[in-house]
Amino acid sequence: MRLLLVEDSQRLQRSLTLGLKQAGYAVDVTGDGRDALWRASTVSYDVIILDIMIPSLDGLGVLRELRKTGKDTHVLLLTAKDTVEDRVKGLQEGADDYLIKPFSFDELLARVQALCRRSYVKKSPEIKIGDLTLISTKQMLLCRGKNVELLPREFRLLQLLLLRQGEVVSRSDIEAHLYDDQAEIMSNAIDSTVSLLRKKLIAAGSRTLIQTKRGFGYSVS
Repeated sequence: MRLLLVEDSQRLQRSLTLGLKQAGYAVDVTGDGRDALWRASTVSYDVIILDIMIPSLDGLGVLRELRKTGKDTHVLLLTAKDTVEDRVKGLQEGADDYLIKPFSFDELLARVQALCRRSYVKKSPEIKIGDLTLISTKQMLLCRGKNVELLPREFRLLQLLLLRQGEVVSRSDIEAHLYDDQAEIMSNAIDSTVSLLRKKLIAAGSRTLIQTKRGFGYSVS
């Protein structure tokens, strides 16, 4: 899953980026409103985490412009203002959720996870296919009730494939959702991740398969 973090506090930028990357997300970061608007207009993000008080164009201005152009990316507003009027204004401008500073990282992560599920019209944190159950809130994969240990990127890849069951997910889509810097992706990075994931599913005794559609991408069945 690919996120855009818009926050001008360097300290908060660093801590949130580190935590989100450790949770397996690809994260783009900016502290400037106009740069955020450009990024959000040109890149397909699963969720935008948007601070209201940012320079050049405030968060509500960014949100307003995005909605005017028809961008429906889910937006989580970060605000130090905790009055009902401020929260209502953010929601009326098109925000999907808000979080009042200071907040716990665990709560932010839970809200991001919920918005990611909503992006794929999934309300339940559990996704089931065959003998597998993926629980997004716990970063956990179960095979017939037994835990399967996955690295964060393996988990996010499987989650993306499961969220798009019935589709062939292209390599470019996988790259866009899983990697921060496209220039740093090794040519066999996705193949290697898929291979490791397959081995772990086989070792767990799963009958669920990750299929390669040569020239197109991957799917699960």
